[in-house]
Amino acid sequence: MVTNTTLRGTPVVPGLVVGPAVLVRADIDPAAVASYDATALDEGAALTAYDEAVEAVAHGYEQRSATTSGAAAEVLTASAGLARDRGLRSAVRKHLRAGEDLLGALSGAIDQFVGIFTEMGGLMAERASDLRDIERRTLAHLVGAPEPGVARPSVPSVLVAQDLAPADAAGLDPTVVLALVTERGGPTSHTAIIARQLAIPCVVGVAGALAVPEGGDLLVDGTTGGVEVAPDPAEAQERVLADRARREQVAAWSGPGATADGVPVKLVANVADTESAATAGAEPVEGVGLFRTELCFLNRADEPGVEEQAAIYAEVLRPFTGQVVVVRTLDAGSDKPVAFATQVGEENPALGVRGLRLSFDNPALLVRQLDAIRLAADRTGAEVQVMAPMVATVAEAAGFAGLVRERGLRAGVMIEVPAAALLAHRMLEVVDFLSIGTNDLTQYTMAADRMATDLAHLTDPWQPAVLQLIAITAHAGRQAGKPVGVCGEAAADPLLACALVGMGITSLSMAPAAVRAVGARLAGVSAETCEEVAEAVLGATDPAAARAAALLVVERRG
Repeated sequence: MVTNTTLRGTPVVPGLVVGPAVLVRADIDPAAVASYDATALDEGAALTAYDEAVEAVAHGYEQRSATTSGAAAEVLTASAGLARDRGLRSAVRKHLRAGEDLLGALSGAIDQFVGIFTEMGGLMAERASDLRDIERRTLAHLVGAPEPGVARPSVPSVLVAQDLAPADAAGLDPTVVLALVTERGGPTSHTAIIARQLAIPCVVGVAGALAVPEGGDLLVDGTTGGVEVAPDPAEAQERVLADRARREQVAAWSGPGATADGVPVKLVANVADTESAATAGAEPVEGVGLFRTELCFLNRADEPGVEEQAAIYAEVLRPFTGQVVVVRTLDAGSDKPVAFATQVGEENPALGVRGLRLSFDNPALLVRQLDAIRLAADRTGAEVQVMAPMVATVAEAAGFAGLVRERGLRAGVMIEVPAAALLAHRMLEVVDFLSIGTNDLTQYTMAADRMATDLAHLTDPWQPAVLQLIAITAHAGRQAGKPVGVCGEAAADPLLACALVGMGITSLSMAPAAVRAVGARLAGVSAETCEEVAEAVLGATDPAAARAAALLVVERRG
């Protein structure tokens, strides 16, 4: 058992809290499993029992999805679809025909798919945790035990887990969950993304977290990544009160985004559907920096027509009449398969046909989407701009920009591939703006799966190589006099935001819940201080040193 020490992990959501540890374990009553006689079922009865169990699991996901929005709803909807996956059912049937009982067939099928997803690497490996959650919940229904998951704490507490299943992370109640601490996961995992949406302080990749004493106090620092076990009560309370005062300042911030000396920084929202758009519209944002269109169609077997697409997009655009909305064309593929667009059976989908590459063999798919976006813009009065994901060459950027401009819209591309960052100045010769997707840019730059806990230090957007590529891209924007934004999860980090602005980034797009924290931090520093922060982090040798250097400059100059 760990006591009287400070554990370290990767900070995800800033904030400093103290509270009792609640250890989350995903166990099912072993007595219920042992008493279940799976051998009594023939193949037909076993498949019927399986179908009923997974349908109950999928329905549970959908019920949770209906009570939330944004990233949480997306995760739950995707999990419901995965639970009902026909390929998974076929694998269960195959194991049954090989002579295994139902519980063995379930375990074997899940192991098979986890192995496939893990071998694919990249974003697909993240789905392995979804599969394990589906396995546990299905097993519980089969044996008549309660579904595993996070119980609502009786008092405000710090949740400590190996990792949180997507359904559990999406269902967290921020009124009783003070902070999240996980042993696994990285800064762009499902847990991290949902923690940002809920504004719950979060530290991931904390080795030894489950060895802390149950019910003992933890002081969690979501800015530095420290998790102090059994802190001094008086000192901890003093630090928490100081942080609470800072949070009150954050809550009072009402925009618009600017540094202390008045240099404007556009703060905009990431949205995916009408619910997240409505949430964003209630926050002090200046528009949308990333509308993830593919998330509207994850459960569609057939491509909707132009008119239907236009109606869907218009509902998302409507709260932003007169404001800029950057619409991303389908980023389907890899971890976001869309039945009517993506290829099946790719050996490495994270490096395969995804994003703009879908249009190489199916150009009409992109043409129809652009026509629908134009119609939605006309109907809502939003100032729509369009960008393409997974652009790797200047020729790709130029071809896309031509199609967009034919429809009277401004064209941009995402910088997610290191090749695109290195050629940012050339990209800006053919497009109107750039937007840096730091999640994929980090993964591809560091050649590290973002869900590999052992590599969480590599998938940190504070990595020097990633910061250098961002700086190169921002410098190209300054030279060309064109805007360069960041729309990845890095934009939601208030301290990193100072460095990004110092490099020349002109807009930051993030989960709506993060906007006030970023805006308040920028309002407390000058543009000159931001440039000094940028210089300090670009000279750092690792993420921890970069954070420390940035914090030192901000505290000294702020």
